[in-house]
Amino acid sequence: MTGIDQAAWMRRAIDDARLALTTGDVPVAAIVLDADGRVIGTGRNEREARQDPTAHAELIALRQAAETTGDWHLTDATLVVTLEPCVMCAGGILSARVPTVVFGAWDDKAGAAGSVYDVLRDRRLNHRVEVYGGVEADACAALLEEFFEQRR
Repeated sequence: MTGIDQAAWMRRAIDDARLALTTGDVPVAAIVLDADGRVIGTGRNEREARQDPTAHAELIALRQAAETTGDWHLTDATLVVTLEPCVMCAGGILSARVPTVVFGAWDDKAGAAGSVYDVLRDRRLNHRVEVYGGVEADACAALLEEFFEQRR
């Protein structure tokens, strides 16, 4: 188990995710914490804002964390994200050597941390991640459901 208050950090990520609504982006946010529980990176979905298909919350947060630390090896970090990472984001997490991921809502269509795929814990890869899913899942899912209902 991580030494952080997972629910408290997830609630902060949910607040950050709401900011994505201002640009019409899917409300997902990520926070990267160092070993001491300090924020070293944050991100929210910005695909619409940037017109960039790779501008997912996790990747933006990982880039910021690498810049903050001056090292792409985030071997002591924890990534907190409101939605289960997709395959692309799982690849970024593995590449950065993040040891722990905490996520909120499960993604039954594109999740890569245990629902559709389990890329983060695939024994065939050179790095495996400790995954804690479903943290504040109802609140995370409600934000996403509200967003998609309004778009219909």
